[in-house]
Amino acid sequence: MNIYVGNLSWEMSEDDLRTSFSEFGEVSTVSIIKDKFSGRSRGFGFVEMSNKEEAESAISGLNGKDMKGRDLRVNEARARTENRRDGGGGGFGGRRY
Repeated sequence: MNIYVGNLSWEMSEDDLRTSFSEFGEVSTVSIIKDKFSGRSRGFGFVEMSNKEEAESAISGLNGKDMKGRDLRVNEARARTENRRDGGGGGFGGRRY
């Protein structure tokens, strides 16, 4: 199960996340999303756990927990959609010609 972890502290490392989640079961992968220009954390990441029951236990156990001064937001990751914008739009900002 893929788990979204948000509201991460800038000091949070992938090893910190792995340690926290491994208390609930086996962790397959951990990735903190970083800005491609600065390399700094964007404040969220993903944790993959192979066992669904362990993943659900980790979600309930870590959601809202204070880590490095921030309350984590932890839930099951949603599938990424093809079009990330809702309305699409034409790019002209509603101008009339």
